[in-house]
Amino acid sequence: MSKWVEGKVVRLRHWTDKLYSLQLTADIAPFTAGQFSRLALDIDGERVARPYSFVNGPDNPLLEFYFIIVPDGPLTHHLVVLESGDPVFIAPRGAGFFVLDEVPDADTLWMLSTGTALGPFLSILTTDAVWQRFKNIVLVHAVRTREELTYSDEIKTLLAAHPEQMQMIPFVSREDTNFAIKGRVPDAIGNGELEARAGLPLSIETSQVMICGNPAMVRDTSAVLEARGMKKNKRRDPGHVTTEQYWKESG
Repeated sequence: MSKWVEGKVVRLRHWTDKLYSLQLTADIAPFTAGQFSRLALDIDGERVARPYSFVNGPDNPLLEFYFIIVPDGPLTHHLVVLESGDPVFIAPRGAGFFVLDEVPDADTLWMLSTGTALGPFLSILTTDAVWQRFKNIVLVHAVRTREELTYSDEIKTLLAAHPEQMQMIPFVSREDTNFAIKGRVPDAIGNGELEARAGLPLSIETSQVMICGNPAMVRDTSAVLEARGMKKNKRRDPGHVTTEQYWKESG
């Protein structure tokens, strides 16, 4: 199989001056919700590629990827000027293990995300399996400003379809609001604020936790959960925490 498939841009969704979603069609192999792919463009004679998680569900032929403009990044500044019908290259198969098959059963599934790491959770929430396996689902989206709380229509649709099963808890760190928790996710776990807001315990007896986002949030949240006796999920040694970093820490 070729290393790349040529897709066609359908739409560029413009959320803020830095946040975008690219919708495209491409003939790729089936993927599993929570996985990522690689997008690429030919720039100055070189094919430049970066990984992005699927936002769409596996049954949706309209592929969608959520990203932020990286100031010194080689690709995102070119993605945001694409128009309908333009070509874009995509890897032929999805990759990654941030999927439900890696998560043991529990009463409550906590989905903790920062920024564009909301994407894989939206993909997972389109599947039947997540609703069949977990009694309670808590989606957390942590951002800096309220305008970065994107995909509100899609989340409202999910909440309306599963009113007794799902709740969404926003975090906004740099603005005061009358609806969001102000601060960081690990702090709100440590002081009990997140559980109080959800009305559910976050414990080894009841919970599985999926964490996706910036390295500091993933690291610090994992440490807070480890202090509660939770350990990372491994195939041969199941635990309570499944993680995915959206980029690597430098230095």
